[in-house]
Amino acid sequence: MKKIITITLFCFCTAQAFSQEDVGKIKWTLEACIKHAFENNISIKQSQLDIEGADINKSDAIGNFLPSLNINASNNWNSGLTQDVVTGVLVNQVTRNFSTGGTVGINIFSGLQNWRTLQRAKLSQLASQYSLEQMEDDIALFVANSYLQVLVSKQTLQVLEEQNKITQQQIEQTEALIEAGTIPQGDILELQATNADEQQQIIVAKNDVKISLISLAQALLIDDYENFEIADESYDIPITDIVNRDIDDIIEEAKRERYEVKVAEKNVEIAEKNVEIARGAYYPTLQGFFNYNTRESDRERVGFGGVDPDNPTRQIGFVESTGDPVVTQNFLSVALDPLPFIDQLWRNDGITYGVQLNIPVFNGFATRNNVKRRQIDLERSKNQLQQAELDLEADVYQAYVDAQGAAKAYEAAVKSVEAQQNAYDFAKERFDVGMSNAFDLSQSKTRLTNAQNQMVQAKYDYIFRIKVLELFFGERPVE
Repeated sequence: MKKIITITLFCFCTAQAFSQEDVGKIKWTLEACIKHAFENNISIKQSQLDIEGADINKSDAIGNFLPSLNINASNNWNSGLTQDVVTGVLVNQVTRNFSTGGTVGINIFSGLQNWRTLQRAKLSQLASQYSLEQMEDDIALFVANSYLQVLVSKQTLQVLEEQNKITQQQIEQTEALIEAGTIPQGDILELQATNADEQQQIIVAKNDVKISLISLAQALLIDDYENFEIADESYDIPITDIVNRDIDDIIEEAKRERYEVKVAEKNVEIAEKNVEIARGAYYPTLQGFFNYNTRESDRERVGFGGVDPDNPTRQIGFVESTGDPVVTQNFLSVALDPLPFIDQLWRNDGITYGVQLNIPVFNGFATRNNVKRRQIDLERSKNQLQQAELDLEADVYQAYVDAQGAAKAYEAAVKSVEAQQNAYDFAKERFDVGMSNAFDLSQSKTRLTNAQNQMVQAKYDYIFRIKVLELFFGERPVE
């Protein structure tokens, strides 16, 4: 398949699929998460079953071109009044009869329905494959977004922990200055309050990391939350000009590449074949057949004994010119044992062969109405194709705007961090020489921390928006 969009949607760096932490937790890369989702997601499994069903339907369609062969055999007993073969008198007796045969049938012509059914089966195979690939794209995006949330939470926690280390260092420096009598005791209170606030934020950030990991594990159908962890990977902004491409080019490429449109197109072609198959019922059908059959019975046979002494002759006619009777010897009838089983099968066999032509004349409007229903289905599938194209166009526009907005947001976040870093460095210098108090320094540091957290979120949001837009344009890191 043309992907695995294993999104690696973000896999710009190489990492092992799994590694072990000192504490024994399994560390998952993004690629490993997506691969696991492909193998275990229920929706993907359902789509794979749809493909297997389409393969079976194709096999059925091919089988319609092949001759049919059916063999039958029966053995039955008849108990009751049956005619005696010698006397002709009805007597109570039990007789057994065995019969067997085989029939070969072949479809010579059926209004091209078999051929069009095979074409429809091939189209259904493609539609099922496209549906699976679309499902994999959707699952990969969902997993990547969940993975992204974990990265954002972890880096947010990292920023808070690093800033708190700086705060604790400032507290130590301030305590030393207080002991030296350089600054008053009250200057440390603001730093201690800042430290307490940062400690609280760290606790919340740790909970966010845990919750985001649980959400990712649930998306992967993994229930061992305690031992689930992602790999320590970092991602850089990809070098791409996708946001500078013409939006119309992206839309046209998306219509050629995206599976939702391909599925809708195949559904239109399938609906067209259904109309052709329904119309095939207007045409005559011609079948050929060949049948071989034979039988065997345990009933006694009629045989001839000697001449009847009491009535040695019997009349079988008369001479037309003279009227004289024509007689022949009158033999006695006797009961003989049935012939051996194999002998009877050879003697009693027979064959039947021929062709059968069926011409539809009138069937209560069933064929005509069925054609109309298939035509309605065709129009419905065309409308669905048009809707899929409109939805895709809207999605591309949204992704395009989101990517451009994310680029500007990230650029602004970077500038904000630079500005806040400069402001903090200046505030720290003033604080170190006693020209400002701890409150001013704490406020500057808080603004820097917020700016760094916003930059982390803007960075990963920008990466994700770029990859979504590239996906619409048909660019996939892994083919």
